[in-house]
Amino acid sequence: MRFLQRPSHDLTYSDVFMVPAHSTVGSRLEVDLTTPDRVGTTIPIVVANMTAISGRRMAETVARRGGLAVLPQDIPVDVVSEVVSWVKSRHPVYDTPITLGPTSTVGEALALLTKRAHGIVVVVEGGSPVGVVTDGQCQGVDRFTQLSEVMTREPLTIPAGTDLPKIFDVLSGERVSAAPVVEGDRLVGVVTRKGALRSAIYTPATGPDGFLLTSAAVGINGDVAGKASSLLAAGVDVLVVDTAHGHQEKAIEAVRAVRSVAGAVPVVAGNVVTAQGTRDLIEAGADVVKVGVGPGAMCTTRMMTGVGRPQFSAVEECAAEARSLGKHVWADGGVRHPRDIALALAAGAANVMVGSWFAGTYESAGDVHDDGGRLYKESFGMASARAVKARTSTQTGFERARAGLFEEGISSSRMYLDPARPGVEDLIDQIVAGVRSSCTYAGARTVDELHERAVLGVQSSAGYEEGRPLPTSW
Repeated sequence: MRFLQRPSHDLTYSDVFMVPAHSTVGSRLEVDLTTPDRVGTTIPIVVANMTAISGRRMAETVARRGGLAVLPQDIPVDVVSEVVSWVKSRHPVYDTPITLGPTSTVGEALALLTKRAHGIVVVVEGGSPVGVVTDGQCQGVDRFTQLSEVMTREPLTIPAGTDLPKIFDVLSGERVSAAPVVEGDRLVGVVTRKGALRSAIYTPATGPDGFLLTSAAVGINGDVAGKASSLLAAGVDVLVVDTAHGHQEKAIEAVRAVRSVAGAVPVVAGNVVTAQGTRDLIEAGADVVKVGVGPGAMCTTRMMTGVGRPQFSAVEECAAEARSLGKHVWADGGVRHPRDIALALAAGAANVMVGSWFAGTYESAGDVHDDGGRLYKESFGMASARAVKARTSTQTGFERARAGLFEEGISSSRMYLDPARPGVEDLIDQIVAGVRSSCTYAGARTVDELHERAVLGVQSSAGYEEGRPLPTSW
Protein backbone atom coordinates (compact mmCIF):
# COMPACT_ATOMS: atom_id res chain seq x y z
CA MET A 1 0.00 0.00 0.00
CA ARG A 2 1.17 3.50 -0.72
CA PHE A 3 -0.23 7.01 -0.45
CA LEU A 4 -0.34 9.55 -3.25
CA GLN A 5 0.87 11.93 -0.57
CA ARG A 6 1.22 10.72 3.00
CA PRO A 7 -0.28 13.09 5.57
CA SER A 8 1.31 13.99 8.89
CA HIS A 9 -1.78 13.12 10.94
CA ASP A 10 -3.71 9.94 11.76
CA LEU A 11 -6.63 8.90 9.57
CA THR A 12 -10.04 7.27 9.86
CA TYR A 13 -11.62 5.20 7.10
CA SER A 14 -13.65 8.23 6.05
CA ASP A 15 -10.45 10.24 5.51
CA VAL A 16 -9.09 8.02 2.75
CA PHE A 17 -10.02 6.77 -0.70
CA MET A 18 -8.58 4.18 -3.06
CA VAL A 19 -7.30 5.18 -6.51
CA PRO A 20 -8.14 2.92 -9.49
CA ALA A 21 -5.13 1.18 -11.04
CA HIS A 22 -4.40 -0.84 -14.16
CA SER A 23 -6.07 -4.23 -13.70
CA THR A 24 -5.98 -7.59 -15.44
CA VAL A 25 -8.73 -8.95 -13.17
CA GLY A 26 -11.65 -9.43 -15.52
CA SER A 27 -14.36 -10.32 -13.03
CA ARG A 28 -15.21 -10.09 -9.35
CA LEU A 29 -15.45 -13.88 -9.33
CA GLU A 30 -11.72 -14.10 -10.10
CA VAL A 31 -10.98 -12.63 -6.67
CA ASP A 32 -10.14 -15.08 -3.87
CA LEU A 33 -10.93 -13.56 -0.46
CA THR A 34 -9.44 -16.39 1.59
CA THR A 35 -7.73 -14.65 4.48
CA PRO A 36 -3.94 -14.84 4.89
CA ASP A 37 -4.09 -15.30 8.69
CA ARG A 38 -4.60 -19.08 8.33
CA VAL A 39 -7.49 -19.26 10.78
CA GLY A 40 -9.67 -20.91 8.13
CA THR A 41 -11.93 -18.08 6.96
CA THR A 42 -12.62 -17.78 3.25
CA ILE A 43 -14.05 -14.25 3.46
CA PRO A 44 -12.49 -11.49 5.61
CA ILE A 45 -15.43 -11.12 8.02
CA VAL A 46 -15.36 -11.87 11.76
CA VAL A 47 -18.41 -11.20 13.93
CA ALA A 48 -17.35 -9.37 17.08
CA ASN A 49 -17.77 -11.11 20.42
CA MET A 50 -20.73 -9.00 21.56
CA THR A 51 -23.46 -10.64 23.63
CA ALA A 52 -26.35 -9.07 21.71
CA ILE A 53 -24.90 -10.13 18.35
CA SER A 54 -22.79 -13.29 18.35
CA GLY A 55 -24.67 -16.49 19.21
CA ARG A 56 -25.40 -19.86 17.71
CA ARG A 57 -27.49 -18.69 14.76
CA MET A 58 -24.94 -16.04 13.84
CA ALA A 59 -22.03 -18.48 14.23
CA GLU A 60 -23.68 -21.09 12.03
CA THR A 61 -24.80 -18.73 9.29
CA VAL A 62 -21.58 -16.73 9.00
CA ALA A 63 -19.37 -19.84 9.01
CA ARG A 64 -21.50 -21.35 6.26
CA ARG A 65 -20.60 -18.33 4.12
CA GLY A 66 -16.90 -18.43 5.00
CA GLY A 67 -16.61 -16.08 7.98
CA LEU A 68 -16.24 -16.55 11.71
CA ALA A 69 -18.25 -15.49 14.77
CA VAL A 70 -16.51 -15.13 18.14
CA LEU A 71 -18.66 -16.20 21.09
CA PRO A 72 -18.43 -13.67 23.96
CA GLN A 73 -16.35 -14.29 27.06
CA ASP A 74 -19.37 -13.68 29.32
CA ILE A 75 -21.06 -16.91 28.20
CA PRO A 76 -20.47 -19.80 30.68
CA VAL A 77 -18.15 -22.51 29.37
CA ASP A 78 -20.83 -25.21 29.53
CA VAL A 79 -23.10 -23.06 27.35
CA VAL A 80 -20.25 -22.37 24.91
CA SER A 81 -19.60 -26.11 24.75
CA GLU A 82 -23.23 -26.78 23.86
CA VAL A 83 -23.25 -24.00 21.24
CA VAL A 84 -20.00 -25.22 19.64
CA SER A 85 -21.32 -28.78 19.46
CA TRP A 86 -24.54 -27.51 17.92
CA VAL A 87 -22.77 -25.34 15.32
CA LYS A 88 -20.48 -28.18 14.32
CA SER A 89 -23.50 -30.41 13.74
CA ARG A 90 -24.99 -27.96 11.22
CA HIS A 91 -25.00 -28.66 7.50
CA PRO A 92 -22.49 -26.64 5.43
CA VAL A 93 -25.06 -25.97 2.68
CA TYR A 94 -28.57 -26.24 4.09
CA ASP A 95 -29.95 -23.87 6.71
CA THR A 96 -31.34 -25.15 10.00
CA PRO A 97 -35.13 -25.49 9.80
CA ILE A 98 -37.62 -23.98 12.22
CA THR A 99 -39.83 -26.90 13.17
CA LEU A 100 -43.17 -27.17 14.95
CA GLY A 101 -45.89 -29.80 15.18
CA PRO A 102 -49.33 -29.68 13.53
CA THR A 103 -50.96 -28.79 16.85
CA SER A 104 -48.59 -25.88 17.50
CA THR A 105 -50.17 -22.46 17.14
CA VAL A 106 -49.86 -19.55 14.76
CA GLY A 107 -48.60 -17.47 17.69
CA GLU A 108 -45.72 -19.90 18.22
CA ALA A 109 -44.86 -19.78 14.52
CA LEU A 110 -44.83 -16.00 14.43
CA ALA A 111 -42.51 -15.89 17.43
CA LEU A 112 -40.00 -18.10 15.62
CA LEU A 113 -40.17 -16.81 12.04
CA THR A 114 -37.91 -13.84 12.84
CA LYS A 115 -35.16 -16.18 14.08
CA ARG A 116 -34.21 -17.26 10.56
CA ALA A 117 -34.02 -15.44 7.25
CA HIS A 118 -35.43 -18.34 5.21
CA GLY A 119 -38.95 -17.35 6.29
CA ILE A 120 -40.72 -20.71 6.72
CA VAL A 121 -41.75 -23.00 9.55
CA VAL A 122 -41.64 -26.68 8.65
CA VAL A 123 -44.44 -28.65 10.25
CA VAL A 124 -43.16 -32.11 11.14
CA GLU A 125 -44.52 -35.40 12.38
CA GLY A 126 -42.09 -38.15 13.32
CA GLY A 127 -39.18 -36.25 11.81
CA SER A 128 -40.86 -35.91 8.42
CA PRO A 129 -42.21 -32.67 6.92
CA VAL A 130 -45.98 -32.67 6.50
CA GLY A 131 -46.50 -28.97 5.88
CA VAL A 132 -44.98 -25.52 5.51
CA VAL A 133 -46.14 -22.26 7.09
CA THR A 134 -45.10 -18.75 6.05
CA ASP A 135 -45.71 -15.38 7.63
CA GLY A 136 -48.41 -14.63 5.08
CA GLN A 137 -50.40 -17.69 6.09
CA CYS A 138 -50.34 -16.52 9.71
CA GLN A 139 -51.88 -13.14 9.00
CA GLY A 140 -55.56 -12.51 9.58
CA VAL A 141 -56.11 -15.61 11.72
CA ASP A 142 -56.40 -16.09 15.46
CA ARG A 143 -53.03 -16.56 17.18
CA PHE A 144 -54.35 -19.75 18.83
CA THR A 145 -55.16 -21.35 15.48
CA GLN A 146 -53.34 -24.65 15.02
CA LEU A 147 -50.82 -24.86 12.19
CA SER A 148 -52.63 -27.84 10.69
CA GLU A 149 -55.39 -25.42 9.72
CA VAL A 150 -53.19 -22.92 7.85
CA MET A 151 -50.20 -24.91 6.57
CA THR A 152 -49.50 -25.87 2.98
CA ARG A 153 -49.92 -29.63 2.94
CA GLU A 154 -47.66 -32.00 1.01
CA PRO A 155 -45.09 -29.23 0.47
CA LEU A 156 -42.41 -29.22 -2.20
CA THR A 157 -39.30 -30.95 -0.85
CA ILE A 158 -35.76 -31.06 -2.20
CA PRO A 159 -33.80 -34.33 -2.00
CA ALA A 160 -30.47 -33.90 -0.21
CA GLY A 161 -27.55 -33.76 -2.63
CA THR A 162 -29.51 -32.14 -5.46
CA ASP A 163 -27.29 -29.96 -7.66
CA LEU A 164 -27.42 -26.28 -6.75
CA PRO A 165 -28.54 -25.05 -10.21
CA LYS A 166 -31.34 -27.61 -10.20
CA ILE A 167 -32.44 -26.49 -6.72
CA PHE A 168 -32.60 -22.91 -7.98
CA ASP A 169 -34.55 -23.91 -11.09
CA VAL A 170 -37.04 -26.07 -9.15
CA LEU A 171 -37.74 -23.38 -6.56
CA SER A 172 -38.06 -20.73 -9.27
CA GLY A 173 -40.36 -22.94 -11.32
CA GLU A 174 -42.61 -23.60 -8.32
CA ARG A 175 -42.47 -19.91 -7.36
CA VAL A 176 -41.42 -20.60 -3.80
CA SER A 177 -38.49 -18.97 -2.05
CA ALA A 178 -37.65 -21.86 0.29
CA ALA A 179 -38.31 -25.57 0.71
CA PRO A 180 -37.47 -28.37 3.16
CA VAL A 181 -34.55 -30.65 2.28
CA VAL A 182 -35.05 -34.37 2.95
CA GLU A 183 -33.11 -37.62 2.99
CA GLY A 184 -35.83 -40.12 2.25
CA ASP A 185 -38.65 -38.89 4.48
CA ARG A 186 -36.35 -37.34 7.11
CA LEU A 187 -36.02 -33.54 7.31
CA VAL A 188 -32.35 -32.43 7.18
CA GLY A 189 -32.58 -28.70 6.45
CA VAL A 190 -34.06 -25.85 4.47
CA VAL A 191 -32.76 -24.36 1.25
CA THR A 192 -33.69 -21.10 -0.45
CA ARG A 193 -33.18 -19.82 -3.97
CA LYS A 194 -30.65 -17.30 -2.69
CA GLY A 195 -29.05 -20.00 -0.56
CA ALA A 196 -28.45 -22.14 -3.63
CA LEU A 197 -26.81 -19.19 -5.37
CA ARG A 198 -24.72 -18.34 -2.32
CA SER A 199 -23.49 -21.90 -1.90
CA ALA A 200 -22.16 -21.73 -5.45
CA ILE A 201 -20.19 -18.56 -4.61
CA TYR A 202 -19.05 -18.96 -1.01
CA THR A 203 -16.84 -21.64 0.51
CA PRO A 204 -17.76 -22.56 4.11
CA ALA A 205 -15.21 -21.88 6.83
CA THR A 206 -14.37 -25.23 8.36
CA GLY A 207 -11.98 -26.30 11.10
CA PRO A 208 -9.49 -29.18 11.12
CA ASP A 209 -12.36 -31.57 11.85
CA GLY A 210 -14.15 -30.55 8.66
CA PHE A 211 -17.04 -29.00 10.56
CA LEU A 212 -18.05 -25.34 10.60
CA LEU A 213 -15.45 -23.09 12.22
CA THR A 214 -16.04 -21.85 15.76
CA SER A 215 -14.34 -19.32 18.02
CA ALA A 216 -14.74 -18.09 21.58
CA ALA A 217 -13.27 -15.32 23.70
CA VAL A 218 -11.59 -15.53 27.07
CA GLY A 219 -10.92 -12.56 29.35
CA ILE A 220 -7.73 -11.75 31.23
CA ASN A 221 -9.02 -12.32 34.77
CA GLY A 222 -9.25 -15.50 36.82
CA ASP A 223 -8.00 -18.87 35.64
CA VAL A 224 -7.29 -17.91 32.04
CA ALA A 225 -5.43 -21.10 31.13
CA GLY A 226 -8.13 -23.21 32.74
CA LYS A 227 -10.91 -21.56 30.78
CA ALA A 228 -8.92 -21.76 27.57
CA SER A 229 -8.38 -25.48 28.17
CA SER A 230 -12.11 -25.96 28.70
CA LEU A 231 -12.89 -24.11 25.48
CA LEU A 232 -10.40 -26.26 23.59
CA ALA A 233 -11.96 -29.39 25.06
CA ALA A 234 -15.33 -28.11 23.82
CA GLY A 235 -13.93 -28.03 20.27
CA VAL A 236 -13.33 -24.30 19.78
CA ASP A 237 -11.14 -23.74 16.70
CA VAL A 238 -9.89 -20.20 17.39
CA LEU A 239 -9.20 -18.67 20.83
CA VAL A 240 -9.52 -14.91 21.33
CA VAL A 241 -7.93 -13.23 24.37
CA ASP A 242 -10.07 -10.15 24.69
CA THR A 243 -9.76 -6.98 26.73
CA ALA A 244 -10.30 -3.31 25.98
CA HIS A 245 -6.67 -2.44 26.81
CA GLY A 246 -4.50 -5.18 25.36
CA HIS A 247 -1.19 -3.43 25.97
CA GLN A 248 -1.02 -4.10 29.68
CA GLU A 249 1.00 -6.66 31.58
CA LYS A 250 -2.07 -8.59 32.70
CA ALA A 251 -3.17 -9.06 29.09
CA ILE A 252 0.31 -10.12 28.03
CA GLU A 253 0.39 -12.68 30.84
CA ALA A 254 -3.03 -13.95 29.75
CA VAL A 255 -1.77 -14.44 26.20
CA ARG A 256 1.19 -16.42 27.52
CA ALA A 257 -1.18 -18.58 29.57
CA VAL A 258 -3.46 -19.28 26.59
CA ARG A 259 -0.52 -19.96 24.30
CA SER A 260 0.80 -22.53 26.78
CA VAL A 261 -2.32 -24.69 26.36
CA ALA A 262 -3.46 -23.81 22.82
CA GLY A 263 -1.15 -26.10 20.86
CA ALA A 264 -1.77 -25.58 17.14
CA VAL A 265 -5.01 -23.64 17.67
CA PRO A 266 -4.69 -20.00 16.54
CA VAL A 267 -4.57 -17.43 19.35
CA VAL A 268 -5.93 -13.94 18.70
CA ALA A 269 -5.30 -11.17 21.24
CA GLY A 270 -6.10 -7.50 21.70
CA ASN A 271 -6.93 -4.73 21.59
CA VAL A 272 -4.03 -2.42 20.76
CA VAL A 273 -3.36 0.50 18.40
CA THR A 274 0.45 0.73 18.30
CA ALA A 275 3.34 -1.19 16.79
CA GLN A 276 4.83 -1.83 20.22
CA GLY A 277 1.57 -3.19 21.56
CA THR A 278 1.35 -5.48 18.54
CA ARG A 279 4.91 -6.71 19.01
CA ASP A 280 4.43 -7.38 22.73
CA LEU A 281 1.32 -9.51 22.17
CA ILE A 282 2.96 -11.45 19.34
CA GLU A 283 6.06 -12.11 21.41
CA ALA A 284 3.75 -13.36 24.18
CA GLY A 285 2.29 -15.92 21.76
CA ALA A 286 -0.46 -14.29 19.69
CA ASP A 287 -0.83 -15.39 16.08
CA VAL A 288 -3.19 -12.51 15.33
CA VAL A 289 -3.56 -9.14 17.06
CA LYS A 290 -6.86 -7.26 17.29
CA VAL A 291 -6.52 -3.57 16.49
CA GLY A 292 -8.91 -0.86 17.63
CA VAL A 293 -9.61 1.27 20.69
CA GLY A 294 -12.79 3.33 20.62
CA PRO A 295 -14.04 3.17 16.98
CA GLY A 296 -17.04 0.90 17.66
CA ALA A 297 -20.59 2.21 17.34
CA MET A 298 -21.48 1.14 20.90
CA CYS A 299 -18.20 2.36 22.42
CA THR A 300 -17.85 5.63 24.38
CA THR A 301 -14.19 5.15 25.33
CA ARG A 302 -12.88 8.09 23.32
CA MET A 303 -15.52 10.48 24.62
CA MET A 304 -15.13 9.25 28.20
CA THR A 305 -11.35 8.99 28.36
CA GLY A 306 -9.82 10.74 25.36
CA VAL A 307 -7.99 7.47 24.66
CA GLY A 308 -7.87 5.73 21.30
CA ARG A 309 -6.61 6.28 17.79
CA PRO A 310 -8.16 6.82 14.35
CA GLN A 311 -8.71 3.32 13.06
CA PHE A 312 -7.17 3.38 9.57
CA SER A 313 -3.80 4.60 10.87
CA ALA A 314 -3.91 2.18 13.79
CA VAL A 315 -4.51 -0.76 11.45
CA GLU A 316 -1.80 0.35 9.03
CA GLU A 317 0.88 0.68 11.72
CA CYS A 318 -0.03 -2.50 13.60
CA ALA A 319 -0.37 -4.56 10.42
CA ALA A 320 3.08 -3.50 9.24
CA GLU A 321 4.60 -4.54 12.57
CA ALA A 322 2.76 -7.86 12.58
CA ARG A 323 3.84 -8.64 9.02
CA SER A 324 7.47 -7.96 9.92
CA LEU A 325 7.09 -10.70 12.52
CA GLY A 326 5.29 -13.10 10.21
CA LYS A 327 1.91 -12.54 11.88
CA HIS A 328 -1.35 -10.72 11.14
CA VAL A 329 -3.94 -8.31 12.55
CA TRP A 330 -7.72 -8.10 12.63
CA ALA A 331 -9.23 -4.63 12.29
CA ASP A 332 -11.78 -4.39 15.11
CA GLY A 333 -14.42 -1.67 14.92
CA GLY A 334 -15.34 1.42 12.96
CA VAL A 335 -16.80 -0.19 9.83
CA ARG A 336 -20.11 1.23 8.62
CA HIS A 337 -19.93 0.51 4.87
CA PRO A 338 -18.33 -2.11 2.59
CA ARG A 339 -15.73 0.52 1.62
CA ASP A 340 -14.44 0.55 5.20
CA ILE A 341 -13.73 -3.19 5.09
CA ALA A 342 -11.94 -2.83 1.76
CA LEU A 343 -9.84 0.01 3.19
CA ALA A 344 -8.99 -2.00 6.33
CA LEU A 345 -7.72 -4.81 4.09
CA ALA A 346 -5.78 -2.31 2.00
CA ALA A 347 -4.20 -1.03 5.21
CA GLY A 348 -2.97 -4.56 5.92
CA ALA A 349 -5.64 -6.28 7.99
CA ALA A 350 -6.14 -9.99 7.32
CA ASN A 351 -9.71 -9.96 8.66
CA VAL A 352 -12.20 -7.30 9.70
CA MET A 353 -14.43 -7.56 12.78
CA VAL A 354 -18.04 -6.41 12.47
CA GLY A 355 -20.30 -5.76 15.45
CA SER A 356 -23.19 -3.31 15.50
CA TRP A 357 -23.66 -3.47 11.73
CA PHE A 358 -24.86 -7.07 12.20
CA ALA A 359 -26.98 -6.36 15.28
CA GLY A 360 -30.10 -5.57 13.25
CA THR A 361 -30.40 -8.96 11.54
CA TYR A 362 -32.51 -12.06 12.05
CA GLU A 363 -29.46 -14.04 13.13
CA SER A 364 -28.16 -11.75 15.89
CA ALA A 365 -28.62 -13.05 19.42
CA GLY A 366 -31.26 -10.52 20.53
CA ASP A 367 -35.02 -10.79 20.33
CA VAL A 368 -37.05 -8.83 17.77
CA HIS A 369 -39.15 -5.90 19.00
CA ASP A 370 -41.81 -3.97 17.12
CA ASP A 371 -41.74 -0.17 16.99
CA GLY A 372 -44.95 0.73 15.19
CA GLY A 373 -44.33 -1.78 12.43
CA ARG A 374 -40.56 -1.29 12.30
CA LEU A 375 -38.70 -4.30 13.65
CA TYR A 376 -35.58 -3.76 15.73
CA LYS A 377 -33.20 -5.46 18.11
CA GLU A 378 -31.45 -4.00 21.12
CA SER A 379 -27.67 -3.81 21.11
CA PHE A 380 -25.19 -2.70 23.76
CA GLY A 381 -21.48 -2.20 24.20
CA MET A 382 -19.37 -4.77 26.02
CA ALA A 383 -18.03 -2.13 28.44
CA SER A 384 -21.49 -0.67 29.12
CA ALA A 385 -23.21 -0.83 32.50
CA ARG A 386 -25.51 -3.53 31.09
CA ALA A 387 -22.62 -5.74 30.04
CA VAL A 388 -20.71 -5.12 33.28
CA LYS A 389 -23.80 -6.16 35.26
CA ALA A 390 -23.95 -9.47 33.40
CA ARG A 391 -20.20 -10.02 33.67
CA THR A 392 -20.17 -9.53 37.45
CA SER A 393 -23.23 -11.67 38.21
CA THR A 394 -21.26 -13.95 40.55
CA GLN A 395 -19.87 -11.11 42.67
CA THR A 396 -21.39 -9.59 45.78
CA GLY A 397 -23.99 -6.85 45.50
CA PHE A 398 -21.49 -4.27 46.73
CA GLU A 399 -18.83 -5.33 44.21
CA ARG A 400 -21.35 -5.30 41.36
CA ALA A 401 -22.61 -1.86 42.33
CA ARG A 402 -19.07 -0.51 42.50
CA ALA A 403 -18.18 -1.98 39.09
CA GLY A 404 -21.37 -0.47 37.65
CA LEU A 405 -20.08 3.02 38.35
CA PHE A 406 -17.54 2.62 35.55
CA GLU A 407 -18.82 2.19 32.02
CA GLU A 408 -17.51 2.97 28.55
CA GLY A 409 -20.33 1.90 26.30
CA ILE A 410 -23.96 2.37 25.32
CA SER A 411 -26.31 0.15 27.33
CA SER A 412 -29.25 0.20 24.93
CA SER A 413 -29.43 1.05 21.25
CA ARG A 414 -32.14 0.20 18.76
CA MET A 415 -30.76 -1.46 15.65
CA TYR A 416 -33.57 -1.54 13.07
CA LEU A 417 -33.83 -4.42 10.62
CA ASP A 418 -33.58 -3.26 7.01
CA PRO A 419 -36.61 -4.73 5.21
CA ALA A 420 -34.49 -5.07 2.08
CA ARG A 421 -31.60 -6.77 3.92
CA PRO A 422 -32.96 -8.36 7.12
CA GLY A 423 -30.54 -11.30 7.23
CA VAL A 424 -26.83 -11.29 7.95
CA GLU A 425 -26.25 -13.09 4.65
CA ASP A 426 -27.75 -10.08 2.85
CA LEU A 427 -25.14 -7.87 4.50
CA ILE A 428 -22.37 -10.36 3.75
CA ASP A 429 -23.40 -10.31 0.08
CA GLN A 430 -23.19 -6.52 0.09
CA ILE A 431 -19.78 -6.50 1.82
CA VAL A 432 -18.24 -9.22 -0.33
CA ALA A 433 -19.51 -7.61 -3.54
CA GLY A 434 -17.94 -4.32 -2.50
CA VAL A 435 -14.61 -5.84 -1.47
CA ARG A 436 -14.36 -7.99 -4.59
CA SER A 437 -15.02 -4.91 -6.70
CA SER A 438 -12.36 -2.97 -4.77
CA CYS A 439 -9.90 -5.71 -5.63
CA THR A 440 -10.72 -5.49 -9.33
CA TYR A 441 -10.16 -1.71 -9.25
CA ALA A 442 -6.77 -2.28 -7.63
CA GLY A 443 -5.84 -5.16 -9.91
CA ALA A 444 -5.72 -7.61 -7.00
CA ARG A 445 -6.81 -11.24 -6.95
CA THR A 446 -6.18 -11.88 -3.25
CA VAL A 447 -6.33 -10.05 0.07
CA ASP A 448 -2.53 -9.86 0.17
CA GLU A 449 -2.42 -8.42 -3.33
CA LEU A 450 -4.96 -5.77 -2.36
CA HIS A 451 -2.63 -4.59 0.39
CA GLU A 452 0.37 -4.70 -1.93
CA ARG A 453 -1.24 -2.86 -4.84
CA ALA A 454 -3.57 -0.37 -3.13
CA VAL A 455 -2.88 3.31 -3.79
CA LEU A 456 -4.64 5.68 -1.40
CA GLY A 457 -5.31 9.36 -1.15
CA VAL A 458 -6.57 11.63 1.62
CA GLN A 459 -9.84 13.52 1.20
CA SER A 460 -11.73 16.30 2.92
CA SER A 461 -15.15 15.81 4.45
CA ALA A 462 -16.53 17.31 1.22
CA GLY A 463 -14.72 14.63 -0.76
CA TYR A 464 -16.30 11.93 1.40
CA GLU A 465 -19.73 13.51 1.06
CA GLU A 466 -19.34 13.67 -2.72
CA GLY A 467 -19.08 9.90 -2.81
CA ARG A 468 -22.32 9.29 -0.91
CA PRO A 469 -25.39 8.43 -3.03
CA LEU A 470 -28.40 10.72 -2.90
CA PRO A 471 -31.67 9.05 -1.84
CA THR A 472 -33.69 11.75 -3.61
CA SER A 473 -32.98 14.27 -6.32
CA TRP A 474 -31.37 17.60 -5.43
